[in-house]
Amino acid sequence: MSIFGALRKKHPEVPFCTAVVPAAGTSTRMEGQDKMLLELGGRPVLVLTLQALEACPLIHEIVVVTREDLVVPVSRLCRDFGLEKVSKVVTGGATRTLSVLAGIRSSDPEAALIAVHDGARPFVTQEVLEEVIRKAAVCGAAAPAIPVTDTVKRARDGVVEETLDRETLFAVQTPQVFEASLLKAALQKAAEDGVTLTDDCAAVERLGMQVSLTRGDRANLKLTTPTDLDFGLGILIGRGEA
Repeated sequence: MSIFGALRKKHPEVPFCTAVVPAAGTSTRMEGQDKMLLELGGRPVLVLTLQALEACPLIHEIVVVTREDLVVPVSRLCRDFGLEKVSKVVTGGATRTLSVLAGIRSSDPEAALIAVHDGARPFVTQEVLEEVIRKAAVCGAAAPAIPVTDTVKRARDGVVEETLDRETLFAVQTPQVFEASLLKAALQKAAEDGVTLTDDCAAVERLGMQVSLTRGDRANLKLTTPTDLDFGLGILIGRGEA
């Protein structure tokens, strides 16, 4: 029996779930460093991310979407670190939307759920992963989120126009998990309309579909700047992983 089949047998209540990992960015805010290959605690950032997904019993397959010049290095990393659930490493598109679509099209046809997780979010916990996947299996679209704690103001030209009610504001994280055909249709529509999206929930929301929120984790940060690397190392040290 394949590893995918064994997982399905162990968790029959959860449909086949493919994790699509966009890792095709140019790391423009990382001061010339490619954040996916930067090491934290002795392991590349992307490897840390993939190991977290690999450890989740509700994820059956992983498809990595990266730049053309990184396909071979990333494939080698997956092999060297024994990432058995990574079925493919494919080239992404010019936008996040096109990259995620490429990952979906390369996933196993059996996939009923697609979990899109940023390659630069290596600190996602098993609790966050399992809760959001189980929620999406029930309602069709779910994402982890944390309440906004700072006061948020809407401004124009440096002048405050409005203070928003933070009780209704949430910072959404990944993985964002969807019924596979729903996400594919939503992203195709966004691509056809030429809409620029910063997350995949927005594509589904454009179709009038509701997205349920599950509990996020403040440690589930996206590494974007050199300062984030310092925070990330602190998380690994706190977990005893560095």
